[in-house]
Formats: sequence, structure tokens, C-alpha cells
Amino acid sequence: MLPGMVTTAVARTQLAALKVAAPGTMAGYSRAKFTHWAEQGDKCDTRETVLKRDGADVTRDAECRAVSGTWKSLYDGVVVTDAKKMDIDHMVPLAEGWRSGAAGWDAARRKAFANDLSHPQLLAVTASSNRSKGDQSPDLWQPPERASWCQYGRAWTAVKSTYELTVTEPEKKMLTTMLDTCTS
Repeated sequence: MLPGMVTTAVARTQLAALKVAAPGTMAGYSRAKFTHWAEQGDKCDTRETVLKRDGADVTRDAECRAVSGTWKSLYDGVVVTDAKKMDIDHMVPLAEGWRSGAAGWDAARRKAFANDLSHPQLLAVTASSNRSKGDQSPDLWQPPERASWCQYGRAWTAVKSTYELTVTEPEKKMLTTMLDTCTS
């Protein structure tokens, strides 16, 4: 379970409250403006912290790198036992954050967004599914594992709400579709 996950009812309320706007420009964007994989203590960075959190029976070496464990990717349902085959996905991609409000943030807020362990912003998924998603919003990319749409829609909406980011009309429509797959 992702941290800071909201119920379907809360997600619907959050989604209704999000400001609808056209995507902003990518002018000035750089991943480097979002300090990611920050130090989290005990030689562990954000990536290693999420691998430990999202995996089962994870063991680490002296440098905090995951050397064994099992992970199930939310996006495609694939089970992986090699940490190198896992990416840590930003639920709301950094570039999407930029287009929907983060361009106006200071460096500290962008770093918090890129390393957020308190909200459903970071999760371990297969590298292939993360790369197929890229920086696309839900209207342009949906997890191939349809059973994950409810959780994906709730997580995306919670992150957009937490950071007061905007949504496009097609994005809001697809998030509604995803929330409609929830059983409660």
C-alpha cells in the first residue's frame, strides 16, 4: 500500500476541486531542477528507501543497495526478483509536475515533490512499464494492468491535490474513468 493513499470518496472530492487548465510550457524545464534520490539517512537515498518499502524480503548491502527481494509492479503486474530491473516512478512525473504548476516552485518544494515518501508519489515498478509511461498524464498513458487503475487514479489525484497542481480536461476525464473502476 502506498503511503498517504486516500479513499475513492476522498479522491473524487479532491479531483472535483482540482483546477482545470491547459498544460504549461516546458520552457526552462530540467530534471536537474528537481533534486531527486536525496539522502534519507543510514546511507540510504530515496530510491533505496522505496525499494525496501515496496518489496518483500528485501536485503541490503553495506551501501544500502537492495541485493535481494521480490517486487510486484503495480503497472503491469510483473513480479521481479532483481532490483536492477525496477525503477522508482514518480506517480506524477517531474515534467508533468512542471507543466501543471511546479515551474513556479522554489528548489526546496521541487526537491520535496521528487523525494516525497509521505504521499503516493513514489513507487517501485518495472523499468519497462516506467519507460512506457514516460512523463505522460493518465489521458495519454494508463497502466496495462487494468486492475491497478483504481489505485493509480487515487494516487495521481492525491498527489495533484497535495501539491495544488492543475489537471487538463482530458486528464480529469480519464481519472474519473479510473476512479469508476474502484469497488468502494
